[in-house]
Amino acid sequence: MNKRRLPAEWEKHDSTLLCWPHQKEDWPGRFMPIPWVYTEIIRHIIPAEKVRLIVQSAKHEVKVRRILLKSGIDLENIQFIVLTTDRGWLRDSSPAFVWQQNTVQAVNFWFNGWAKYATWHQDVHIPKKINDVLAIDYEIAKFKDRPVVLEGGAIDSNGRGTLLATEECLLDPKVQVRNPGFNKKDYEQVFKDYLGISNTIWLGQGIAGDDTHGHVDDLCRFVNHDTVVLCREENPEDENYKPLRENRERLQDARLEDGRKLNIIDLPMPAPVVFEGLRLPASYVNFYIANNAVLVPTFNDPNDRLALNIMSELFPDRKVTGIHAVDLVWGLGTIHCLTHEVPALNNEQ
Repeated sequence: MNKRRLPAEWEKHDSTLLCWPHQKEDWPGRFMPIPWVYTEIIRHIIPAEKVRLIVQSAKHEVKVRRILLKSGIDLENIQFIVLTTDRGWLRDSSPAFVWQQNTVQAVNFWFNGWAKYATWHQDVHIPKKINDVLAIDYEIAKFKDRPVVLEGGAIDSNGRGTLLATEECLLDPKVQVRNPGFNKKDYEQVFKDYLGISNTIWLGQGIAGDDTHGHVDDLCRFVNHDTVVLCREENPEDENYKPLRENRERLQDARLEDGRKLNIIDLPMPAPVVFEGLRLPASYVNFYIANNAVLVPTFNDPNDRLALNIMSELFPDRKVTGIHAVDLVWGLGTIHCLTHEVPALNNEQ
């Protein structure tokens, strides 16, 4: 098949991209445990795929190797990439990867710190470095000769031409505006041209506490070609209650690329996680699908077990594992935000 296609996350990976944590301001007062959370993420990925791990310098690599070895991590399936970055949220600063003409190619979208933060000027070099390491061709995404800003956490795909996105993130004309003047048709043209998307399902508002202003990977994700999991809040007094129900109504009316209706599975929300009066984006939907595992953020909450059981039923061929994320979410993101899959490079799945 020669048509361009954005693969689903559950398709076979060549590797997983990660950037070792180094920006202490991302986890104010909670940085010390973060490297050990990373070791747990890596531990569950490397039995079945390589981890390509960005470190800030050769000296930094020595330090990271020491930590990994201390944790009993086998370094054989880890490739270290030396690159200075501002931050480490690779879901958003990495390239997108598509299948075209039976090979994987990269699409480099522009990154501007979620149209909110000033620390992004080094992160814009991440896609080129990764493309060079992988030795793959790449294309710079443009619309009417303008570079297109698009973070990986703003979209989710079923691998067959349908994509999820939120209006809050991509279409708000005043708050964290990625591409001024863009409308739905403009985005859908970009999705078609660069990602091979024929069908976009637009959701409304993301979850409370999300400083990206509505990334879909905290809200709703595909788990197979025709099934999504969606956050559900049972407390009518919670600020997520109404937006999540409105999104469910949208999904009930939505259609896949072939005209079929979606299967919708509810995932519970944990109780609010708050830091200095600020609600954090705690969500079980920010899971990561690796070749042999599904890593789900957990929050010392009674709903942790329920969420893990639901995910285990949805992924019977993978080991579903909870990763403690109470400290991690202080950085305003968890497992999916930190990771980015690289599809298998040598044959289409």
